Amino acid sequence: MDLKKVFKSELTEETNTTKKFLERIPETQYDWAPHEKSMKMKHLATHIAELPAWIEMAVHTDGLDFAANEYTPTPIADNNDLLTLLETSLQKGLAALDELKEEDLEKEWLLRQGDTILWTGTKYRMIRLALAQTSHHRAQLGVYLRLLNIPIPGSYGPSADEQTF
Repeated sequence: MDLKKVFKSELTEETNTTKKFLERIPETQYDWAPHEKSMKMKHLATHIAELPAWIEMAVHTDGLDFAANEYTPTPIADNNDLLTLLETSLQKGLAALDELKEEDLEKEWLLRQGDTILWTGTKYRMIRLALAQTSHHRAQLGVYLRLLNIPIPGSYGPSADEQTF
């Protein structure tokens, strides 16, 4: 099995699905969140749009230390910026996969906050985690959209809003 080909196909498919969700976000609701502990819609959407580039990070680094690299969301002004960010992230992820050496997939990758280890695994697992995070956070966004009575696009088949039977 050609893992690079599998990853590239899955990344492209997930990004195409994600685009359908991001396109439906009303810009007037960027500051909305369903709960005080939830991310604001704009922050969540930006994070989702950045996730394909995590594959680039997984391929080209051995880890991430949040203590040394504080996360700052990419600034976006509107949905055009958001969709451009998603496309840029996709291209970064695909390019990194082109450069990936399959033997590097077994190398350790570490996520930390200073001395605290948040996650450890292989580069393979980090790539899988980036793809899983995309699905996870896209589902969160789907809940946001549903609560705002915005029709949900299908992900792995038609949604309840798209079914005709």
